[in-house]
Amino acid sequence: MTVAAAAGGALVAAGQTVAGALGVPGWGGEAAVEEAYARLAASAMLPVSSDTRPADTTAPMDTSAIGGEQLSAQAASLPDLDSTSKVDVANLTKAARMGREAAKLERAVTTAMSHGAPKAVMYNGEALVMPTAGRFTSGFGARWGVQHKGIDLAAPIGTPIFALTDGVVEKSGPASGFGMWVVLKHPDGTSTVYGHINRSFVQEGQQVEAGDEIAEVGNRGQSTGPHLHLEVWEPDGTKIDPLPWLAARGLDVTAATGSRDA
Repeated sequence: MTVAAAAGGALVAAGQTVAGALGVPGWGGEAAVEEAYARLAASAMLPVSSDTRPADTTAPMDTSAIGGEQLSAQAASLPDLDSTSKVDVANLTKAARMGREAAKLERAVTTAMSHGAPKAVMYNGEALVMPTAGRFTSGFGARWGVQHKGIDLAAPIGTPIFALTDGVVEKSGPASGFGMWVVLKHPDGTSTVYGHINRSFVQEGQQVEAGDEIAEVGNRGQSTGPHLHLEVWEPDGTKIDPLPWLAARGLDVTAATGSRDA
């Protein structure tokens, strides 16, 4: 078996994981792809074939160690892989990375959906989750003569609030104006702020993952009704409009109901 075929098998496994994350029937879950990786690693340690058949041959190659499917040499030479290389560590690494990213998305989806989050996406190798199932009611900018430095998502008290993405809890507890809040610092230096919460379920210094339930919607502080006030801070502390920041990452919090000030 050539390394190109092994890498092709890894991509098959990655695709199966994506199918599982999207709820495609018949997928066995993350454990199955982890087993496929283990088998792939074992196969990669075997002597590499000296077979020099043309790339367009249709002779089948046995990839049962990957997923029980037959791949032709032509099929194994996927466009994004170098079919001429006998030992291409970069291709194997790339295939495995794609599978890990898909598995991470599946975990985020499973965690978030179990708590009622409406959506999860992947952006630059990181999972992001819709922060709550609330209705968009107010945007970033001037409002009632003052600067509104975030967006509002209305929801009943007690509605779960989820970590948008992986991070560390910087603040958790009382906050002026917000009543109570949670602030998460993310690996790229960005912070997300969750205000007017009813209860926090995390402690300062705690590591959280995308989709973890960190708080619940409340009506504390200077609030006109139960909602989540969400802010996004750049690494230097600048407060930016969360809507385009979220949209660039595949999350549109206005899609369900459109916008209206409240």
